Amino acid sequence: MYQQLVEKKQKLAVIGLGYVGLPIALEFAKKISVIGFDINAQRIELMKQGIDPSNELEREAFEGCDITFTNSLDVLREATFYIVAVPTPVDHHNVPDLTPVKRASETIGKVVKQGDYVVFESTVYPGCTEEDCLPVIERLSGLTMGEGFKLGYSPERINPGDKQHTLATIVKVVSGCDAESLETIAKVYELVVTAGVHRASSIKVAEAAKIIENTQRDLNIALMNELSIIFDRMGINTFEVLEAAGTKWNFLKFFPGLVGGHCIGVDPYYLTYKASELGYNSRVILAGRYINDNMPLYLARKVVQHVIRNVDDVKSAKVLVMGATFKENVSDIRNSKVADVVRELQDFFLNVDVVDPHADSDELQHEYGFGLAKETGKDYDAVIVTVCHEPYALLDDAYFASITKPNALVADLKGTYRGSITSRQYWSF
Repeated sequence: MYQQLVEKKQKLAVIGLGYVGLPIALEFAKKISVIGFDINAQRIELMKQGIDPSNELEREAFEGCDITFTNSLDVLREATFYIVAVPTPVDHHNVPDLTPVKRASETIGKVVKQGDYVVFESTVYPGCTEEDCLPVIERLSGLTMGEGFKLGYSPERINPGDKQHTLATIVKVVSGCDAESLETIAKVYELVVTAGVHRASSIKVAEAAKIIENTQRDLNIALMNELSIIFDRMGINTFEVLEAAGTKWNFLKFFPGLVGGHCIGVDPYYLTYKASELGYNSRVILAGRYINDNMPLYLARKVVQHVIRNVDDVKSAKVLVMGATFKENVSDIRNSKVADVVRELQDFFLNVDVVDPHADSDELQHEYGFGLAKETGKDYDAVIVTVCHEPYALLDDAYFASITKPNALVADLKGTYRGSITSRQYWSF
């Protein structure tokens, strides 16, 4: 398998060409022949033109790549090594939604052949690949794992907006259904991962490793958020506390903030869901999730309290929210907690304008029911800087004074303007 891929006698396919799948497909396409498969025909047409629909990759990333973009099963069937990189979200009740990964399994089941390899990269709870996905593939293909095809799991570690930690520079965890598949899968990934691979002892171990990476970050940020609530009541600036504590060599430098995106705010629910199925109700993990999920409400109430104290007619109050994406310098609005902030403010009948240099207004309207303001106003009663995009870092006290009323509040969630806002009231997590 490996040698035939290297000699381009066989092809590798990536199913799902979003934030994770497209970078993987293009990286492999620099070395071997690749089929990039996605069910969205509109996205396929953009990628054929060298355009990343997710706005993460430049046109140069497509150059020199041996790749065919398609939504055709007949073309997909030409591959012998399949990588699945579809989303794994949660529903409105924070229950794992396996619909995308199960549909991808159905697709695999229709095209997989004797001797093929299937590797999942989608983040799931331990056991999902073998207990939920494998039966679908076997039922539709008529093949069995091991004798008919090989199965593996290699958790994605793509970080949107991060140009330093890329697929090639991050150690890749790989696993397989047996010793032979583990070595083959490892060798295939070593074609593109210069940092090397870590061979996990089983598929479940690899799945668990991924799920706790983001659970650990979630819990640490939850601690910082809880500390910020406590310190706010004490009149202490949290960022000054963390700056002082950070002088100790083994202090972990996490910071308070809104926890959105497709990973940190979602993955822990996959682990707690599986734990509850096994009869264990998580306490620590869900406590952290509770704190982080409620930070938008906490923020909105702080702003509303300021408005009530300073504005005679609350319903006339105007609030500017700067930043709608889930993190700085990306266009990704998936699970953006900024949307929760906007909804909370609107529930208090405040007039809310949202601006963002990276987000797409139509996408926001479709996903959350509000779009971007066409221009920034001049008489806001509060400004919330939720995400410190690069252009925002250059702003100063004079700018905020120019767009706000004299008694306005500047809520700086990242502490970007700490010590520099003097003409308006200032607050941060």
